[in-house]
Amino acid sequence: MIYLTPEMTSSRIVELQRHIGPLRERLGAHPVYQSLRSLEDVHTFLGLHVFAVWDFMSLLKALQRNLTCVDEIWRPVRDSNSCRLINDIVLGEESDEIRGKFTSHFEMYVAAVRQSGGSMAHIDEVLSRLDRGQTIHQALNAAPPAARHFSTTTFDVVKSGCLPAIAASFTIGREDLIPLMFTELVRDLHEQGHADTSILIDYLERHIEVDGGEHGPMAEQLLINVCGDDDVNWRHAETAAANALRARIGLWDGVVEAVRGHAAAPAANASVG
Repeated sequence: MIYLTPEMTSSRIVELQRHIGPLRERLGAHPVYQSLRSLEDVHTFLGLHVFAVWDFMSLLKALQRNLTCVDEIWRPVRDSNSCRLINDIVLGEESDEIRGKFTSHFEMYVAAVRQSGGSMAHIDEVLSRLDRGQTIHQALNAAPPAARHFSTTTFDVVKSGCLPAIAASFTIGREDLIPLMFTELVRDLHEQGHADTSILIDYLERHIEVDGGEHGPMAEQLLINVCGDDDVNWRHAETAAANALRARIGLWDGVVEAVRGHAAAPAANASVG
């Protein structure tokens, strides 16, 4: 393991964040959240965003495979600090304790969408195809185009085996990009009696709590540990982070397009009548 001085650590992270800053600004100003005005709009968002919740877990498990020993014959790892960090994150993401029960955040998300009356048909079909032995790229043909492109970008990084790229994709631009305004929107819909979104509110509030207070800083430290002071590693990390953010912009574009599509349908039907 490479131990970095605070000055070195700070300069590397600051430099990476500066380079990807314009992409994060585009995401922060994206019209996706302002386009969500009804429960149907929220369901459209959730049906696409679930792919980001799902493939995040594959990035997580790729890091665990690389930073811990999961072989049949156990051997000590070289970086015990990163081993502990990733195992702590896995514990929370894959088997969090919610209301006295253990569940993964993905399963909690799916339960939340179904509770509110939304459909998980696309992600269900992708997982079913995987269960039937299809490759990830074959299975993703069942996903909407924006979700397919997003998850293809993720799984290409996973399959590359490039640890700095995997760590950067995991750390930069994931679920912290769901702002508080979305949580407030869901809470407003719940209070107005449109649907039961109590599980979804729990999910969003849990992520704000965990990602901001625990997993975000832990993931950042993982990225620092993985890249060390190696220029090549940091270049891989920056490229992967930028690609992940561009893919997220594409996913948000897909949500806006889908919302506009179902909003236009009633007007078209009315004009025909």
